[in-house]
Amino acid sequence: MIWWWGLLLAGAALPTLAAGPNDAMQWLQRVATSAQKLTYTGVFSYHSGNQSETSRITHLVEGGSEMERLEALDGSPREVIRRDDEIKCYLSQSHQVIVERAAGRRAFPALVPVGLGGLNDYYVIRKGEAGRVAGLESQAIVVEPRDELRYGHRYWVDSQSGMLLKASMVDGRGAPLETFAFSELRVGGPVDRNDLKPRLGADGGDWKVRNVRTSEVRGDSSQWLVRGDVPGFRMISSMKRQVGPEAPESIHMVFSDGLAVVSVFIEPQPGGKEKSEAAELAMGAINVYRRPLEGYQLVVMGDVPPVTLKRLGDGIERKRP
Repeated sequence: MIWWWGLLLAGAALPTLAAGPNDAMQWLQRVATSAQKLTYTGVFSYHSGNQSETSRITHLVEGGSEMERLEALDGSPREVIRRDDEIKCYLSQSHQVIVERAAGRRAFPALVPVGLGGLNDYYVIRKGEAGRVAGLESQAIVVEPRDELRYGHRYWVDSQSGMLLKASMVDGRGAPLETFAFSELRVGGPVDRNDLKPRLGADGGDWKVRNVRTSEVRGDSSQWLVRGDVPGFRMISSMKRQVGPEAPESIHMVFSDGLAVVSVFIEPQPGGKEKSEAAELAMGAINVYRRPLEGYQLVVMGDVPPVTLKRLGDGIERKRP
């Protein structure tokens, strides 16, 4: 369930690129745009260690707007309804609907960002072998890190549409840490609009709606300094976040090297007390670094090695008056 968070009606295929020795980056660019601009439906699986989940996705682009429904097919019933950057996550086990705006959200198959500039500074990107995934002809793209601060990636791209069919994040030995893969995929319409409506909560009942409030933190208004030396990673957003009227307000900063993403959460401890020592843990393929920080709890998490999280987290401190 971890990857859920982390949470074109035209549907025409993009023209196939000619295979050449230097077009690996072009293939990645196709992946970035296809997941956003095409209409598609499919079933995909997620594997990480002994964790496995299967989901169904329906994605419609109409009038320049994206609509999407993601449904968990095993475990407790869960679904995510998205219209552009508004996300509603239905959790049957807790009978909750969590509503949040999440611009720039990255989830399979839209894992590759649109802006790929500078990626070659920190990764070696090359073409792999051709093959088949979900019954479709695909081209493998291999992304290898230039240092120990990031993981490698393997992408399998539909040769016709440019859709991402399979993605693996791998460690320094090339062993997969997590894998997403379509078992069924249909690119193009038509799409039944009923397939985009939520099933959970449709009959009413006692569902609790939690609206996550966010507001952007700009420049000098932040009370935190980031001094961590992590080459390639830059802050792409900083916001105040509150998951409910009685919940404490936290700071959420997002850092990226153009591919890997790291989130930093800073939340006040009750009574201003530091309740825990620094600790490292893993949640599937997501690593987490946690430490107390002058009456606050700092949590750094992302799809990068633990050394990256610790270096970034240890470089965050409060501004002095």
